[in-house]
Amino acid sequence: LGTVYKGKYTGTYGDYGVFSFNGNKIITTSGGGMLVSNNQERIEKVRFWATQARDKAPWYQHSEVGYNYRMSNILAGIGRGQLKVLDLRIEQKRHIYNYYKNAFKDIPDIELMPIHNEYEHSNCWLSCITLKQTSNVKPKDIIKALADNDIESRYIWKPLHLQPVFEEFDYIDNGRVAEFIFANGVCLPSDTKMNDYDLKRVVNVIRSLWD
Repeated sequence: LGTVYKGKYTGTYGDYGVFSFNGNKIITTSGGGMLVSNNQERIEKVRFWATQARDKAPWYQHSEVGYNYRMSNILAGIGRGQLKVLDLRIEQKRHIYNYYKNAFKDIPDIELMPIHNEYEHSNCWLSCITLKQTSNVKPKDIIKALADNDIESRYIWKPLHLQPVFEEFDYIDNGRVAEFIFANGVCLPSDTKMNDYDLKRVVNVIRSLWD
């Protein structure tokens, strides 16, 4: 949310856009999300499904399978209120990204993600690093060193085709990029409440592995 790619906001390119408002997102309602589309007819159909697919009848009648996916007015109000500080949060997220980028620029083994291009303006929601496969320091080493200093970090998401629930299904292999990122990546602390002192603690622990 808030990222611009080639002059358009992400989430507005296709027929539909989906946003998560989970607790760790840049804007949160504590859970749930949002579907957007310019196709009014389709949006009305989704609203119909999301409100239990209740037919227009004087009693509860259902000709289709429906769901109870509505967001409460209270949670929606929380989300709308946070939209007022979206630009501020993007600014802080980009500061965190640039802090890490500058701090690790002299370590050839480390590359920051996302990689920025001149035609995009990323919200930098989550700053991650990938390590060269030749690096003597591995993701598990970074995660352990940070944990030893009471700093949480995580592996980058495991690709869906490697998940046990999907392992029997076919998938498109585009150079095994997702597998490389999973094997060599680390999600760094990126909370907007972090200050430069917090960021320096993270950086010092990671840099110490190369000293």
